[in-house]
Amino acid sequence: MKEKIVIGSRGSILALAQSEMIKGRLEKNFPELKFEIKVIVTSGDKDLVSNWNNSDKSLKSFFTKEIEHELLDGTVDLAVHSMKDMPIVSPPGLICGATPDREDNRDVIVSRSGKKLLELPEGAVVGTSSLRRTMGLKTLRPDLEIKQLRGNIHTRLRKLDEGQYDAILLAAAGLKRVGLRDRITEELDYDLMMPAPAQGALHIQCRENDEFVKNILKSIHNPEIEKIVEIEREFSKIFDGGCHTPMGCTGEKFDGKVFLRGVYCQDDIMYKAEVLEDEVLGKEIAHKLAAKIREKING
Repeated sequence: MKEKIVIGSRGSILALAQSEMIKGRLEKNFPELKFEIKVIVTSGDKDLVSNWNNSDKSLKSFFTKEIEHELLDGTVDLAVHSMKDMPIVSPPGLICGATPDREDNRDVIVSRSGKKLLELPEGAVVGTSSLRRTMGLKTLRPDLEIKQLRGNIHTRLRKLDEGQYDAILLAAAGLKRVGLRDRITEELDYDLMMPAPAQGALHIQCRENDEFVKNILKSIHNPEIEKIVEIEREFSKIFDGGCHTPMGCTGEKFDGKVFLRGVYCQDDIMYKAEVLEDEVLGKEIAHKLAAKIREKING
């Protein structure tokens, strides 16, 4: 039996908060074991700006490949990632060992004036680097000025506080996990802004042949969240989704069924659809939703 489990993590405030959260849950479940976090600097952390225009798959690998190398080398035993940043398929030898409880997957608006999205004055400057959020804003408030916004959570909030923006869009999960819930002006309902697939979910990665770690990760695994996230990621895969794709979706259990809602933008038009099916259909529900949206696109 291992005496110490090393958790690999990026060094950002959010990544460390998520890793500390998982560490705390595992320590509670296995008090006889020692858990520690090792910070690993990724290519994306070193040079985010020059990597931004790479393809989605390449961009995602910039935030994971060094951590995955250390996992495969045995330097760390597991790693905590944001699920929405992970490719659909893990590298050979690595698996998703657990999908823990999910945080709020909605987008939120943080405004300097305290005004909600629909209350912002005409011409207000709103910051986001997401094409999905940009298209959602253009649909809801074509009168707003949308300005690019990059950086970690604290950098984005600082730019807002400095007056560079009147409001910014962020993920609720990130703010809540780093203890900044009080900065949220408005949690956006799905009808206002559809979140990114798998937003708010975590991907706990480990070696496929490490039975000890796989067994302890079972204690924090939520199979229901795993199913929902798998469906959302399948929908994303159908539309080749990523940071630069104007699409979003969210799934939830509803009276023994899965309720999946999604949006996709083409030619500056946002197409919406929803579907309610028996959960035994699994990924098929994602394809049904995609088919409904394609029908609307094709008229």
